[in-house]
Amino acid sequence: MEKITLFVYIAIVSLLVTSCADFLDSENLVKKDTSNCPSTETEANQLLAGAYAPLWQLNGASHPYLMDNILSGDCLGGGGSSDVSLPIFFHRYQKDNDYSNSWTKLYMGIYRCNLLLNSLDLVKWEGIDSRRIIEGETYFLRGLYYYFMATTFGTVPIVTTPEPQNNPKASSDEMFQLILSDLNKAVELLPSEVQPASELGHATRWAAEALQARAYLFYDGYYKNNQRRDVTLREGTLTKADVIAGLEDCIKNSGYSLLNEFRNQWPYAIDIPEADYKYAKDNNLNWVGEKGANTESVFAVKYSSTAGWSSSNGPYLGNTIGLFLGFRGMTLMNFGGGYGMCSVSTNMWNEWEDNDIRKHGSIIDIYDTETEGVPVDGINVPDGESGFKLGGWEAMQETGYFIKKYMPVNVRMINANGNTVICNYSCVLYGREPNYQLDNTQDWVVIRFADILLMHSELTQTTDGINKVRARVGLAPIPTYTDEALRNERRWELAFEGLRYQDLMRWYGLEAGKKIQESLRGCKIYNNAMLTTIDGTSLEGNAFDAKCKQYFEDIDQRYRETGGFMQIPNNEILLSNGVLEQNKGWETSAAAF
Repeated sequence: MEKITLFVYIAIVSLLVTSCADFLDSENLVKKDTSNCPSTETEANQLLAGAYAPLWQLNGASHPYLMDNILSGDCLGGGGSSDVSLPIFFHRYQKDNDYSNSWTKLYMGIYRCNLLLNSLDLVKWEGIDSRRIIEGETYFLRGLYYYFMATTFGTVPIVTTPEPQNNPKASSDEMFQLILSDLNKAVELLPSEVQPASELGHATRWAAEALQARAYLFYDGYYKNNQRRDVTLREGTLTKADVIAGLEDCIKNSGYSLLNEFRNQWPYAIDIPEADYKYAKDNNLNWVGEKGANTESVFAVKYSSTAGWSSSNGPYLGNTIGLFLGFRGMTLMNFGGGYGMCSVSTNMWNEWEDNDIRKHGSIIDIYDTETEGVPVDGINVPDGESGFKLGGWEAMQETGYFIKKYMPVNVRMINANGNTVICNYSCVLYGREPNYQLDNTQDWVVIRFADILLMHSELTQTTDGINKVRARVGLAPIPTYTDEALRNERRWELAFEGLRYQDLMRWYGLEAGKKIQESLRGCKIYNNAMLTTIDGTSLEGNAFDAKCKQYFEDIDQRYRETGGFMQIPNNEILLSNGVLEQNKGWETSAAAF
């Protein structure tokens, strides 16, 4: 059965350009452009699909999910010796315009949102609710795109109409005024209803309330020193009490809740005959899937099982997060191959208490063959199969620990020729042809209910949300709220979900770089299968140690120089004729390796 997705990529270029001059002054009865489209709800929904599309077109090392994990220090760059992934978490990058994918895709989404919002009056609406829902989802998307821009690049030009503009960077106040105003509009417009399974992938009132809280906390923390101040919106004011009320509305009325079993949220828990993951079987896990049973997934980007590289499929429909995280240069039973990025820090593994089931539920320990059942060369390798080994494709910064939540998940399947093949579970569930670069279909969960509970605890300074999250995994309640307890709980519960770096930035400001640096000190890594440490203290005499040591020593300084934000692509600076200024710390070519 085909994977149910919200979006089919359609050619809507003609809907996204300004109208051309009339030919011989005759009326154009065929061509659709911004003078006559959208005119129906169907066309409005097509434009809405186009506005969502950049979320699954995000790709490369500058993907917001990947950057957050690597920059946080809980993960390392990984990749290979020729990749640019290694220096990214030191706020260094090897090529001037390697952030172009995120910049371009996010502004593409913003443009499409602006176009749709500007066209709503052209539509012959069948009912007022239809307009409110499409308008509300579009405001949510524009707020989300600008939020990704704000947490990746800092302040950027604000554009709220589809006309070409060449604006300078906005101030931080202007940025978050727009983000919070858009999300406020989404909350006002979207219905207070539990989302039906047929609408999965669409934004909801509850997602808007949650993202508004996340944006408020980042703005208040990073720019206002955690003063919990009121924010002047484009219409009205947003207070701390308003943000809390939004979270409480979501907690009480949305229909979302914590699953009884933390680990059943992730595909490694899949329980089908073709799956043979020892850890999942030993713990009686059963993945709830992505068709509505996951009551914890508040907003997720859904991917198609028909992914392909050609324009007829739509580029990058597959989940490239899994592709980047997979075992470098190898595909094994249980977990799949990929580019080997985001290896988990050995320090994080050692700091995480063993009695917390989320530890093994979030991280693959490649050498724990008794628990994991993952074959390692020379250890527990079934006949006819190869095992994991260090140094695949000259892998760098390997630790032996991998992100389990978004790792490609493999099963054993008999193909049409009667041969047994190891492939992604999507080949069994959705009939995909095996292709490790394209067959990852797992949802990218952008907002999860546990995050809502923890944000509520943080804003109210109460233990209720924290203790609900702890109780779910069998941990004792904490008697009194402290910032330290809240911050620890967010680290473990939301590990590797693309939120840690944002949290560090908003909690610690310019001191975050020092904390990242210290959290990595002494972390053991393998560079092309040779053991060393992240700070260049050689254990086996690796020639790469000197560069690692230089990068490590730069972390705090580079964070302070850049404020924690990434380089604006230099081609965007050139196209603006100097109106757009480069972010601080990136002004010269010497800033990027």
